[in-house]
Amino acid sequence: MKKDQTQNGLSGKTVVITGASSGVGRAAAEAFAAEGAQVVIVARGREGVTETVAQCRAAGAVAIGICADMSVAEDVQRVAQEALRLNNRIDIWVNNAGVMASGQFEEIPMDIHEQVIKTNLFGYMHGAYEAIKIFKRQDEGILINNVSIGGFMPAPYSAVYSATKFGIRGMMACLQGEVSGYRDIHICNLYPQLQNSTGNLHSAKYSGFSLSIPPIASDPRETAACMVKLALRPKKDTFPDFTAATLTRLYQLFPKPIINTASAALRLKMMAHRDEPGDPGNILSPSREPLRVYGNPPGGHGLRNVGLAVLAGMGVGALLFTLQRRAN
Repeated sequence: MKKDQTQNGLSGKTVVITGASSGVGRAAAEAFAAEGAQVVIVARGREGVTETVAQCRAAGAVAIGICADMSVAEDVQRVAQEALRLNNRIDIWVNNAGVMASGQFEEIPMDIHEQVIKTNLFGYMHGAYEAIKIFKRQDEGILINNVSIGGFMPAPYSAVYSATKFGIRGMMACLQGEVSGYRDIHICNLYPQLQNSTGNLHSAKYSGFSLSIPPIASDPRETAACMVKLALRPKKDTFPDFTAATLTRLYQLFPKPIINTASAALRLKMMAHRDEPGDPGNILSPSREPLRVYGNPPGGHGLRNVGLAVLAGMGVGALLFTLQRRAN
């Protein structure tokens, strides 16, 4: 029988959160701090780490900051060692640090492609490697992976990013089997859709790629709240909102039309910005300003509801189309 963490809550639990200087990671740090957890803030940039630690401490939580690069195994080992000094244990580890490069595959520099793999795939591997060893010594622990729906469907003109997300999903599915003999060790995979976070602002962009945050983007604080729920009641795989589940299901029903249509739309948009120089974003260096949770100011629920209604209509239409094809 699984242990229900809601009996004791998260007060005093040690939680490591990577990529916590902005976006979903920062929202997660604040959410766990509000629950009384001891929060370990991990990111490359000192400024963002310092700000997030200060916010968590202002909420009354114990918080420490560690500047580290998740793509470097020695850095991640140091994160684990420093986190253990808080309470001689790590209860929850959140793999969240990630980067994205978008544009035509052959026009994105190879060092950018390689670093996307190192940060996303190697970074989650490094985090899991340290966390699982500690969890087995403790005979309990929860690893939460912010995978994104990119683990199920490709992101147009972000081939290597998509490869890392598919890879993370496969790696963690295997590790879930490996720890299945431990009743109180859990690996939880979260598959959110595009977030209204700073991630889009910080990403690398080439070939004239430019994509604003759409109205249907999810609230990073809602995704962070889902992480807290998983820490209280672990679950293997979770779609945190209706949009994430619907987009994934639509792609499973119509993979070729969806990826081809999305790619064609982006291709037209890139042609209009063809002369813009490439921007490496935060791939090779820490994220620059803005260092905050939201990409766009929170709000616009009316527009978001319209977007959700459109998605719902697409879902119903896809279902009817599929039923009609089967009937014929």
